This record gives sequence, structure tokens and C-alpha cells, in this order.
Amino acid sequence: MTSPLTAQPASSAEDLVALFDIRPSDTPTSPEARAAAIAAPKFGTVFSDHMARISWNATDGWIDRRIEKYGPLQLDPATAVLHYAQEIFEGLKAYRHQDGSVWTFRPEANAARFARSAHRLALPALSVDDFIGSITALVRTDIEWVPDGEEASLYLRPFMYASESFLGVRASLEAEYLVIASPVGPYFSGGVKPVSIWVDREYSRAGAGGTGDAKCGGNYASSLLPQTLAQEKGFEQVCFLDSSTNTFLEELGGMNVFVVKADGSVETPELTGSILEGVTRSSIIQLLTDRGHDVNERRIPLEELLADIRSGAVTEVFACGTAAVVTPIGRLGGSNFDHTIADGGAGELTLAIRGELTDIQNGRAADRHGWMTRLA
Repeated sequence: MTSPLTAQPASSAEDLVALFDIRPSDTPTSPEARAAAIAAPKFGTVFSDHMARISWNATDGWIDRRIEKYGPLQLDPATAVLHYAQEIFEGLKAYRHQDGSVWTFRPEANAARFARSAHRLALPALSVDDFIGSITALVRTDIEWVPDGEEASLYLRPFMYASESFLGVRASLEAEYLVIASPVGPYFSGGVKPVSIWVDREYSRAGAGGTGDAKCGGNYASSLLPQTLAQEKGFEQVCFLDSSTNTFLEELGGMNVFVVKADGSVETPELTGSILEGVTRSSIIQLLTDRGHDVNERRIPLEELLADIRSGAVTEVFACGTAAVVTPIGRLGGSNFDHTIADGGAGELTLAIRGELTDIQNGRAADRHGWMTRLA
């Protein structure tokens, strides 16, 4: 099983929010414009009126917790992040439940991973209290931006970057932490439908000892060229193999991978240090185990997977992540193969797990594992 994604805030939500100075925007979006933006949201293109922010320096630590007007950042040309890519981020969602309350899913797990990413990128660790306090304060300030309806949510993007102005190669002595929010609908246009995946044999997303298990921009930047090349070949996403042998499945550019076998067992690549420990991934492992499925985390050889697809031993393949939740994979292609999975459709277990997870997140099913946290 995966290592536990655990960390709990030490203070109540009210106490955490009270730490933030609320500085209302002087140019809030009109109710009409906000309603129009929420009615047809596109992922990560429209943002709420405010952002959370905390500053850090090596002398004073974390200071000046505030909610302020969303707007451009002023950066000196010598700001460290622009030269050495010292930055990290997270992604989670706020869901409006039927009674109007707003909740989020396993924020303590995102907070724990954010701290691990910070350690790997030589950035200061943000406490769980500050992480959860910042998203709670922002959501309460911009609660009218939280949409309702099927597949709708307020996407939250916490991030941190090295903000000291200098060109020396060392860890920055200053940093900025922010959270911005964007009303979103389905990640893939057209809703839930099988995607096509190109397995890349030329490029690697991350290597042993690198930053593969940290959520930092560099990992995503390295995936963009292979993804562009895959799209030119007619595929929607790219899957990476391990960098040392180029034979084992790792992950997509931004999602983990699961393989469903005909005997009901499920496999997913084990965490090797170059794969991101996804919050959705660990949650799906738990839900599959609850259903009685044997879940194996191991290194999965590409050739073995292809043989099992051809023989029918593999019946479903799907990807998962916060943004897309669960996405069926209907086609897997590469330089010398092109296979259709489950007749190109979405598998039964894939849709069942997706439905169960989204029902928990949206308050339509019992939260038996205590994963949901109320924000407002």
C-alpha cells in the first residue's frame, strides 16, 4: 500500500481563518459577470476576485497572512524563481453540496505533499494550519464563486516560489506562498470519455534522485514537448516510462495510471521516487480495497501490459488526478504498437470508481473515511 498521506491541523477552522487579514478587492466582479463565468467555466481561465498570500524570509519566518485582490505579481528581473525554477504547487477543489455548504477533499494530504515538495526544492515548509487556513479564508471570501451542478467545482491552486532577487546559485532566503481559485467544469471537453495515450520511448519525465515525486513546475515543463508530439500523432496525452530502463510504466504528464485485469485485480505503478504520490491515487486504492479488489503496486513492464491487452487479461486502463478525477483510457499507442482497450469504451470498474469518488466529494455518498473537510 502507499505511504500514508497524513497531517492534521492543530487549530479550528475559525482560529485559522482569524489569522488572515481580509483586504477586499476595490473592483469586485459584478454578479452578472460572475454568473456568466460560472455558467460555462473553462479549466483555469477565469479566476475569483481574491487570492490568499503569506510571505516568508529566513529571519522572520512566515509573516503577513492576508486575503487580497487577485492581480499581477511584480517581480524583479533577478527574482530567483525566474532563473532556477525554485517553485512548487498543489491542486485541490472546493465542492458546493446540495445544502449550500462548501467542502474540500483531503486537504491535509495536499498539505503534507506540499511540505515534502518544499523540502525537495529547498523551500520553507508551510504548516498544515497555514495551508488549510489559507484555502478556507479564500473560499469564505469568494464563496459566491463556488459553482454548483454536475462536474462543477472551484479549483484551488496553492503555490510557492523563491522571491529573493539574486543570481547566485543557492536556496532563496525569501519566498511567497499564494492560493488562487478558478471555477471549473470537466477537465476534458466533452465530459467523461476514453482518451488516447501515446507511450513515449524517447523522453523521460523524471529520473532516479530527481524531482519526480515533488509537485514542481519543472516536471510538467519536461512533459510538454512529448505531449505536443503525441498530439501531432493524434493522441491526447502521453505516458512516460522509467528513465533507467525505458521499459516500466510510470505516469502521464499529470496523472497516475491504473490497470484492471480480467480476474478483478488492479495494478498501479509503485512509487519509486520518480512518480508523484497522487491524493486521488491513494484514495482510489482505498476504494478498490473496500470493494474487495486485490490492489498491487508494482513495476509494470510495458511489454507485459501490451501482451495482456492483446490476450484479454487486461480489460480496463484508466488515469486519475485531481483535475480530471478518473479518466478511462481507450487507446494505447507507441512507436511499434496501437491497441484499443475494452473496445475503446469506458470500463465498468473505471466508471464505478469514478462515480463513487465524485459522489463522496459532492456529498451524495457517505464519507466513511473522513476525507471531506468543510470550508464554509
